[in-house]
Amino acid sequence: MKVHHLTGYIQSIYLVEYPHGLLLLDGCCRADVTMLSEFIAQILQRPLSDLKTLIVTHMHPDHAGAAHKLRQLTGCVIVSADKPTQWYRGFNGLLMHWIDMALTVYVAKRLKKPWENVWYGRTLQPDVKAKAGDPVPHFPDWTLLETPGHTDRDLSVLHKEKNWVYVADLIIKLKRGFIAPFPVFHPNQYRGSLRQIKELAPDKLMLAHGGVLHMQNADYDQMIKQAPQIPRTPLRASWLKIKRVMGK
Repeated sequence: MKVHHLTGYIQSIYLVEYPHGLLLLDGCCRADVTMLSEFIAQILQRPLSDLKTLIVTHMHPDHAGAAHKLRQLTGCVIVSADKPTQWYRGFNGLLMHWIDMALTVYVAKRLKKPWENVWYGRTLQPDVKAKAGDPVPHFPDWTLLETPGHTDRDLSVLHKEKNWVYVADLIIKLKRGFIAPFPVFHPNQYRGSLRQIKELAPDKLMLAHGGVLHMQNADYDQMIKQAPQIPRTPLRASWLKIKRVMGK
């Protein structure tokens, strides 16, 4: 097993290579499709059909944006959390979908990346809906964890033997230290997810934003202490900004 750490449009990409196939630990941006396809074909010198499984940890543009296109190109299986409804449902979901794509473009600009089309559908059609403890299809040495809080359906992925965990956006690493992601829809669940990862004490932590690292108990404790107490969402943030502008 070899984990390839690639630089995506605004996030880290982790592609796990085995003799029998490739596992993508998250669904990437739409803008990552060409780069990822070229890496598999030209660098790894493997057919695109060797991508067997793709996990969508949650529905944000840099984690789900390439999923359907990659399945179309490779025939891979898409795995997501077992939820009865779509994340971007209803009118609020439509607004959040557009806000999340705008935030992706904003982050790319801050990273001095050229403009790319990040549009993707707001509904996901997974092949497998997974719960905590389920093995990853085609790669049973990896196990799925439910780590909600950022959204209601966040997944992390654990390699039990090596005690490596990919946590997607659960933890963000910046120069000034570790921070919670934006948004956090479910603060209590978010703190519980942090405690779950802390208890695992992973030897290697793979972040979508912050790279590969090892965290100390004190780092987790500080994050739990500083985690939001009330939801932090785009619509709530926009409303608070409007109230400030209006002087209320």
